[in-house]
Amino acid sequence: MDLKRPCSVLFAIMIAFSSVCLANPSSKLKWRKQNNEQSNNCDVYQGSWLYDDSYPLYDSNACPFIRKEFDCLKYGRPDQLYLHYRWQPTACDLPRFDGVNFLESVRGKKIMFIGDSVSFNQFESLLCLLHAAVPNSNIREDKNASIPTVIFENYQVSIMLFHSLLLVDVEQEDIGRVLKLDSLKNGNLWKDMDVLVFNTWLWWYRRGPKQPWDYVQDGGTVLKDMDRMDAFRKALITWAKWVDSDEVDTSKTRVIFQGISPSHYKWMGTNQNSQRHEKGV
Repeated sequence: MDLKRPCSVLFAIMIAFSSVCLANPSSKLKWRKQNNEQSNNCDVYQGSWLYDDSYPLYDSNACPFIRKEFDCLKYGRPDQLYLHYRWQPTACDLPRFDGVNFLESVRGKKIMFIGDSVSFNQFESLLCLLHAAVPNSNIREDKNASIPTVIFENYQVSIMLFHSLLLVDVEQEDIGRVLKLDSLKNGNLWKDMDVLVFNTWLWWYRRGPKQPWDYVQDGGTVLKDMDRMDAFRKALITWAKWVDSDEVDTSKTRVIFQGISPSHYKWMGTNQNSQRHEKGV
């Protein structure tokens, strides 16, 4: 598991599911033909962003799933050039995303994104890609569920979002909120999914009011704080042990870890009226 690889918001999910998405034959792009040797040996993380007039793959104004703070165009982002770039590996081609083929490939499956706002953004991006591919399909959003869920009923595909900043547990105790580096109780909710897409990073270095815990428990020791990188490493070991345990049937469940996510916010101004703007990534 390489913790040093950055992932863009949409690139990671396109990479993650590339094995079940086939090139769209109606595309105007001329994709290089892949042979088996090329596909097996290509490092998809080595490449560059290329301008492509056929992108974006969906119109955010027509997508009903984008939360307002993620809807850059609706709230006046002036530049739109960033929408027309696609990732091009150096040694091979990624299949062009085909939403119908994707839904057929994962028919009857449950996909869950687990993490922070980056996972939220990917969750919405995938929903928008699929909505654009099957706009007249029966799509049900279960707003009353404890875990946000969108079901593409014609394909019986469920896509879910589980908000977890740190993956491991934070529990309220008498002394306050305790971050428990060796506890992962939410795994009981995750293990029955067919695809799990995890991310965590940005919140491990948050301090002050934005820090989501008051104490850290490392084994039997409770600390006010500790080296954050060491805490992050121990939490990921807990997560990895859970993935490798008998609780997760990896013959059924595909587990994806996105790596370190980029910072995707910047602040304009210093007063109470400051606005948060999304960075292009």
